[in-house]
Amino acid sequence: LAGRKVVVSAGGTREPIDPVRFIGNRSTGKQGYALARAARLRGADVTLVSTVSLPPPPGVEIVAVTTAAEMLDAVTSAAADADIVVMAAAVADFRPTEVATGKIKKSGGIPEIGLERTVDILATLGEHKPAGQMLVGFAAETSDVERSARDKLERKNADLIVANDVGSPDAGFALDTNTVTLVTTDGADRLRSMSKLDVGHAVFDAVVSVAG
Repeated sequence: LAGRKVVVSAGGTREPIDPVRFIGNRSTGKQGYALARAARLRGADVTLVSTVSLPPPPGVEIVAVTTAAEMLDAVTSAAADADIVVMAAAVADFRPTEVATGKIKKSGGIPEIGLERTVDILATLGEHKPAGQMLVGFAAETSDVERSARDKLERKNADLIVANDVGSPDAGFALDTNTVTLVTTDGADRLRSMSKLDVGHAVFDAVVSVAG
């Protein structure tokens, strides 16, 4: 990947309800950071857009964000001239329609929180993908993993979907290992359980192979 620009997103977004509460998910960002490290070890110029504060991989530029909207702005900006974009972050699908300016008190009763959709970042990247750019998405599933990944591949105009069953005992959030299936238009390759860094290398092996 020497001379290539790679953008990776990592972590779960947080959508504020009030100054102390948010809608979030269980993503720790470990796989995204491992992908960024793998790309850098392969000689790429790497930008990591992250919602979490893990030790940064040496030589990687970190862009810190919190919400889905912030991640959208940061990723689309960085992706404009990127050769490879890897959306490993767990981006919230919904956010509150209104954010309370003060902490919501339980003495006021159970609040009604209206939700609205966030912008689909992977679909946006797929819609505006420059010629020659490789777009990789992630699919964290609990059932029909490969079928869901293939559907996502087609709908989002991605080149590769990295799918994992987050209910598996050696895959998913917070662990140092992962078991993934790499899905492209040519087929699917289910990998054995391995470290998240090794998954990162496997992803970039697949990217290079698809790119020809």
